[in-house]
Parts: sequence; structure tokens; C-alpha cells
Amino acid sequence: MKKIITLVTLSLILWSCGGDKQEASLEAVLNSKNTKDITAKRQELVDQQQNIQQQLKQIDEALAEINPDKNVPLITTFKAKTEEFNHYVELQGNVTTKQNLVLTPEMSGILTSVYVKEGDKVRKGQLLALVDDGGLAQQKAQLQIQADLAKTTYERQKRLWDQKIGSEIQFLQAKSTYDGQMAALNQINQQLAKTRITAPFSGEIDDVITEQGSVVGAGQTPIMRIVNLNDMYIETEVPERYLANISNDSKVEVNFPVLNETVQAKVRQTGNYINPSNRTFKIEIEVPKTEKQIKPNLTARLKINDYTNKEAILIPQNIISENADGEQYIYILEDKENNKAVAKQVIIETGETQGDVIEILSGLKNNDEIIQEGARSVKEGQTVKIIN
Repeated sequence: MKKIITLVTLSLILWSCGGDKQEASLEAVLNSKNTKDITAKRQELVDQQQNIQQQLKQIDEALAEINPDKNVPLITTFKAKTEEFNHYVELQGNVTTKQNLVLTPEMSGILTSVYVKEGDKVRKGQLLALVDDGGLAQQKAQLQIQADLAKTTYERQKRLWDQKIGSEIQFLQAKSTYDGQMAALNQINQQLAKTRITAPFSGEIDDVITEQGSVVGAGQTPIMRIVNLNDMYIETEVPERYLANISNDSKVEVNFPVLNETVQAKVRQTGNYINPSNRTFKIEIEVPKTEKQIKPNLTARLKINDYTNKEAILIPQNIISENADGEQYIYILEDKENNKAVAKQVIIETGETQGDVIEILSGLKNNDEIIQEGARSVKEGQTVKIIN
């Protein structure tokens, strides 16, 4: 302490005694316009400045000895604790249904009748629309008459043949005529069935596309769309590296951005085929019940749980550093006394990340006190001050 007082006093005396004289001398030198004298004066002042800086350095060192806490790093800490850690794969999918079909006619002609409208509930096999048969009904009536006559003739010839009356030729001719008429009748019935557009499954009419009276083409003109909303699911493609971690019943967090709603669901089916073009496999996720109306092709954001650790230690990623050997490390406290401790460097092994935190597989144990704020400014074995 005496040393500091002496240095400070000496500096002040030198400055106070020589200040006026130096100022006068400097003014005289500058007024002389002599380059040599001005250069020499400048060097003199530089030497004085260096001398003062050296003295200030000595003062700072002496103060550091008196007040050792001045250069102690200030840090905050938190304690390591085990908790359940869930890692999620974030993907995007679309709502779809296996029963979503646009119906087209099997026969060309005029759409004579449409029996349903948008929003109607229909059952499987129900008649939805009818295409003009082009005279097939009349042909069927004529064929029916001929078939009835052929049947009567065949039955009479059969009775006679069974009684050994008449010739075999007459019996076979009657049978052949009857079979031919029935075949023709069945064929025209099949043609007439193609004029009927029926529901392939129970569901709801989503859209009537073609109006009654329009000319339609077989297999080309869309008539209406029918959907079954009772069996909707979300489909997405998952990178193959997650194949071993995602299975049926894996938990999924489903967010519908348009509906502003998040619900919990499960994987109901995983695909058995890897797409060679993008190395992904498909999964289906059940559509959970929700008060909002979900439609096919609705976009969904998915968070699929692919990994869980019931007793994980998690730390912020931003406190981890790496040494020259590529090892990751953090600092913990040891020899803690009151609000001071010693920083100890520990090598860690990390696992999965989620957001801003990372899983620690080794190097830490429960209740270790970890340096957080100030972690990158401390050194091994350095004394630190805790300001939590």
C-alpha cells in the first residue's frame, strides 16, 4: 500500500511542478518553427508518456494484489438433473382417404338423370345418376319376348324328350335357341347396367361436376366426386435413416396450421418399401377426433417421436466447447465455498438434440453444478464467482 501511495504522490509532484514549465517550454519550441527542436520535444513527451503508463501498470498490479476479486470471472450455474427426453422428427404431410373417388360413366351418351346433390349421404350401391341407354331398353324388351318364347319351346321339347317322344334334333335345337336368347339377354342387361352410375362405397357426395343433360364420354367425363370422411389419415414420407425408430403406435404431434389446432395421434401403418428415388418410406397417421372440420388434402405439420430417454441429462447447446482433438467439453464447479468455486473442465459425449438443448450420454452425473453464463470465458482450475 505504501508503494502505491509513493508512486501516486511522485507522479503528482512531477506533474504539478513541471506542468507550467513544460507548457511554456512547449509553446516556445512551437513558436521557434525549428523542425529539429520540435522533433526533439515530441520524443521527450513520448518518453514521459511511456514512463507514466509504466507507473500506471505498476499501480494496477499492486491493486490486483490488494483486491484479488477484481479479475475473478462472474458466472451463473445450474444443476444437472435427470428428466424424460423425447426426440421428434419434424415432417409435413397431407390428409387423405383411401375412399376418395371421381366417378365417370361406363357408357357414352346423354346424362339423363342426376339423383343426388352436393352434401348428400349415400350408401354403397345406391343409384346416383343415369346415362341415356340409346334404345337398349327397347332391344331388351324384344329379346325378352323372344327369350320367353324360346324358354317355352325348350321346356315343351324337354318334356317330350323325357317321355321318349320326338326327335333328339328337335330337343337340341330348342335348347340351343333358348341358350342363345338367354345369352343375348344377359349381354344387353350388362350393357344397360353400364348406363347406371352407382355409389362404389358409402360416403358423401363432395361435388357434382357434370350437369344433367350433358353429353358424357365413357371413362372420360367426370360426373361427381364421392368421399368417405370416416377413414381419413395423414400420409407422409420419412427418410430411411429413421426406419428402425418409427413403428406402428409411435406418438405423433399433429398441427393443422389452417385450423390453428394441435392434437396428439399415433402412427397406424408404416410402409415396407423404400422409394429408391428419394430414399424414403411412407407412413400413415390416424386423424384424431377434433371439433374442427378436417378435409382431404389439408396440410399437417408432424412431430414424430422417434427416440425417448426416461433418465436423460439435458444442457443448452451454447455452453459446449470443443478442443483441438475434437472432444466436446463443458465446465462444472468443484471446491465450492460460499459464492466462489473452481472451474473444472469435463469431457462429455452428446446424443440427440431438440431445439436449444442436447442430450448428454456421458461425462455428467445428477446434481453436477454446470457453468452456464460465462462458460466460454473461464479456464481450467480458475477461481470463479457465482452470481445466481
